[in-house]
Amino acid sequence: MIGTAGNKDDSARSDCFVRVFLTKKSGIKIDLQSKVESLYGDSIRKLILDILNFFEVKNTKVEIEDKGALDFVIAARLESAIKEVIISEKEYLLPLIMENNYFTDKKIARRSRLYLPGNSPKLMISAGIFSADSVILDLEDSVAPDKKNEARYLVRNALRSVNFYGAERMVRINQIPEGLNDLKYIVPHNVNLILIPKCETTAQIKQVDKKISEIAQTSEHRIHLMPIIESALGVINAYSIASASENIVAMAIGLEDYTADIGAQRSEEGRESMYARSVIVNASAAAGIQAIDSVYSDISNMDGLKENVANSKALGFVGMGCIHPRQVVIINSCYNPGKAEIEKAKTIVLAFEEAQRKGLGVVAIKSKMIDLPVVKRALNTINTALRSGLLNENWREATENE
Repeated sequence: MIGTAGNKDDSARSDCFVRVFLTKKSGIKIDLQSKVESLYGDSIRKLILDILNFFEVKNTKVEIEDKGALDFVIAARLESAIKEVIISEKEYLLPLIMENNYFTDKKIARRSRLYLPGNSPKLMISAGIFSADSVILDLEDSVAPDKKNEARYLVRNALRSVNFYGAERMVRINQIPEGLNDLKYIVPHNVNLILIPKCETTAQIKQVDKKISEIAQTSEHRIHLMPIIESALGVINAYSIASASENIVAMAIGLEDYTADIGAQRSEEGRESMYARSVIVNASAAAGIQAIDSVYSDISNMDGLKENVANSKALGFVGMGCIHPRQVVIINSCYNPGKAEIEKAKTIVLAFEEAQRKGLGVVAIKSKMIDLPVVKRALNTINTALRSGLLNENWREATENE
């Protein structure tokens, strides 16, 4: 019997391809071809032996074509290949690094979410340095059907071993019901948020919630959820989906699948998706969660990206997905409130708080009456600025001292 895992094409940097042969000959044979043989050959062989011993594989031949894979990648590839030839419920887990030992709040900034294909380690390793608010380890559309299982081991190990430098760690599971099988690989392993793709009903949310509860019976933190609406039915059910669980912190829209579902071509102007996007924003606001826009696919058009984000922000979205690191800076910057917007919000909030202290029922700034919806909008701007690091918590005192 032969088990295989990994990538070996020319673009497979920081990866490896593993073959595991069960043999009738006694003992273990390791055939290692590595570009870092002289530096790390002995360490790689030791890791291979440790994993084989852990799974009690005694008579086997292991072939590895290594292109600079880190330990977490080699371990994931070898475990996946082994489990193609033996039955085992055991998991070979590398230590959980302390740098990733953090939880995320419901209302943190989610301006940018950088998608990382779940079966491509070369993109995971340095993802944290691009300063995206979130990173998405994707098990769905970016992973070929015959690679789904091995991607689960790689994503699990990345959650435990890759330093994402404070970014919220998200995983996009597969469409329900297949995605339920993904959860045991990610729920116990330091995930912050789970994306539920092609969500159309509250039943799907409840299935995910139930499965998470079964797996994480002793979990120390709540795992957030973000359904992605990608169909006409999903749009119709947007509010019921958004309010289906207290674990939902945001709802996103996926326009490629949505436009295909309604039979429209996706355009630069976005007229074909205006209704759906407005529904998502309204449903999210009504449910008290964040509205997240779709990705912008033209990674070479930075001017188009800026205009897209400006329109998105005007609709009420607070963030969007990124398919390339170069998009992160622009998206973060454009979703942030501008300096003039922050100053105006500060003035409104301080005037409102002063009026409350004086027991006044009317708030006015320069003879202009300020009503509660305007104050609420200003508070939203302040909170966004605080979450984005554009304001300090002591901004009231600092403003009064200016």
